[in-house]
Amino acid sequence: MTPTATSYESHPCFGMASRSRVGRLHLPVAPRANTRSKFADSTKIKPAMLPEEALRWMDQVVKDGNEIGIVGITGPGDPLSVPEPTLHTLRLVREKYPDISLCLTTCGLGAAPVAVELAGIGLSHVTLLVDAVDPAITEKMYAWIRPSTKTLPLDEAAKVLVDGQVAAVKAFKEAGITVKINTTVYPGYNADHVETIASTMAGLGADIMAVVPFWPGEAVGEFPAVPDMDLLEAVRDKAARHLYLMPAWEACGESLVGLTGTDRREAQAIALPKPTKERPNVAVVSASGMDVDLHLGHAVKALIYGPREDGLACLLEARDLPEPGSGEARWEELAGLLSDCFVLLTASAGQKPREVLSRSGLTVFITDGEIAPTVDVLYGGGKKGKKCKK
Repeated sequence: MTPTATSYESHPCFGMASRSRVGRLHLPVAPRANTRSKFADSTKIKPAMLPEEALRWMDQVVKDGNEIGIVGITGPGDPLSVPEPTLHTLRLVREKYPDISLCLTTCGLGAAPVAVELAGIGLSHVTLLVDAVDPAITEKMYAWIRPSTKTLPLDEAAKVLVDGQVAAVKAFKEAGITVKINTTVYPGYNADHVETIASTMAGLGADIMAVVPFWPGEAVGEFPAVPDMDLLEAVRDKAARHLYLMPAWEACGESLVGLTGTDRREAQAIALPKPTKERPNVAVVSASGMDVDLHLGHAVKALIYGPREDGLACLLEARDLPEPGSGEARWEELAGLLSDCFVLLTASAGQKPREVLSRSGLTVFITDGEIAPTVDVLYGGGKKGKKCKK
């Protein structure tokens, strides 16, 4: 039997009329992704705030007269890849704003073990990103999947992701949390599979579904075609046989960070540092040399990027860092070694080093992006343009 819309029409995230009346603020505190789509735009910098920084930003948004009804955590990484910042942020918001609804968006890896804890904090609903329930189809749409800190072979990881999403829906429903499924339609990859996704998720107890088209944006690469309207309508009609669908084109996600364009610009201004004459360079800690994929506490070397004489930003050197184990003194020494850098890129860092380095004028920037495009954006690039050649 086709589900009805009765219970969702007045929901502040799911109902059309209520969505336009309820202010939503998404707090970017998730530092690490555990998946990357083959079609993701790697030219966009996606910084993470500390939970306390995010709460201060929220306080300012409220102080400016914005009425917030829902607070969500949707990025820049996956909120449950490193759950501690997410849980801490939700607790901070719940304590200070007890009447505000809380939600998050996740791929589902690592979700089941924290479902009860999230319910205890008062999570209203969770959005689960499910683009396939068949590992063979999942494998075709991801560049990598990291169920833990180690990247598995994609065929193995795809099965772990699918199984993890099944476990997540079950755990969230058992904990009493509403589950929304978000599925992006990629023609040639999963368009014929969307009904199976809807049927499978409905069988697990999911409550509602959003079916949205893939948009390539400004990214450069090989992409599936954007679904035409007839295909999208046919896909949605089939999915609607199993789950109530949100209205076409309506999706709740990372694009909703802040309430207005001004709020989004303020968040970017808070998070995006800029080079100066005294600090022209970027420091990066990386295990692979390609991605920002290393915890600052584990780093013994930093890659230093900076402008050459012709103005292009390139890798200048690899610089030894202080050995781990000396506590705060290590971060004081590190601040001196990186005194020519305006930002340090790392996949994760504790609060103490961030505080010490920040006092010295060095911003610790939490991201899991590729090094080259991230550095390019920090120097004002990020789109098509000249590339550094050694």
